[in-house]
Amino acid sequence: MVETYREVAQLIRERGNIVAFTGAGISVESGIPAFRGAQGLWEKYDPADYADIRSFIEEPAKVWTMLREMTRLIFDAKPSPAHLALGLLEKAGFLRSIVTQNVDGLHQRAGNTDVIEYHGNSLYLVCLKCQGKVPFTEEALSLMPYPVCDKCREPLKPDGVFFGEQIPTSAVQRAHEAVQKCRIMMIVGTSGVVYPAAEIPFLAASRGAAVVEINVSPTPFTSGISGYFLQGSASRVLPDVLHILGVE
Repeated sequence: MVETYREVAQLIRERGNIVAFTGAGISVESGIPAFRGAQGLWEKYDPADYADIRSFIEEPAKVWTMLREMTRLIFDAKPSPAHLALGLLEKAGFLRSIVTQNVDGLHQRAGNTDVIEYHGNSLYLVCLKCQGKVPFTEEALSLMPYPVCDKCREPLKPDGVFFGEQIPTSAVQRAHEAVQKCRIMMIVGTSGVVYPAAEIPFLAASRGAAVVEINVSPTPFTSGISGYFLQGSASRVLPDVLHILGVE
C-alpha cells in the first residue's frame, strides 16, 4: 500500500492538474452521515416521501422535519482532514477544481476556491415561485412550520437538488469544462451510483486523465476506470499521500 501511495504522489508531481470528484464519504468524518447505508438518513426518512420535489410542494411542513435534522448537522460540521488535504493540494498548485455532489459547503471552508456544486448548496434557501435566494441562517431553522419567502410568502427550500429537479445547467457546463482539461481525476468518498453525476469520472477517463480512487469499498469506478485504488478513509489516505508528496 505504501508503494501505491508513492506511485500516486509521483503521478501528482508529474501530471498535476487534478480535478477531484467528491461525495458523501468525505463528509462522514465531519459528522454528516451519508444518505445511504446503515447510518444513512434514508434509513430514517424515505426519500420518496421526504426528498422528492413533489413531496416538498405538496407537504412542505413534513419535509422540513427532515430538513431541520439534516441542516443542523451541516451547521455543526467542520471540514475533515480530507477536506483540508484537498485545500492544501490546491494551495500547492496541484488541484485545480472540485466537482462535488455534497451540499454542505465544507470544501470552501477548507480553502478550495473553484468548487462546482453539482447538487447545489443547502446553506442557501430558494423560493420556487420567484427564484429569490437568501442565506440559510440559524433563525430560519427555528421558524415554524417552515421559513417563507418575504416577497411571495411561499415555503423556502434549501438550494440543494431534490429528486425530480434538474441539475443546475451552469454546474453541468463547468464540470464538463473542468474534466476536459484535467490530467488526474481524483475520486474521493463516493459510491458512484448517483447519475448523472457519476458520468463525470468516466468522461475524464475517456479524455485520457489518470484516475485515482480513494474509497472505503470498491465501486463501479474501481474495476472500470481506476488506475489506482487507495482503499480506506479519505481522512487517513489523503494526508498520507500529501506527506509523501511533501505538502504539509
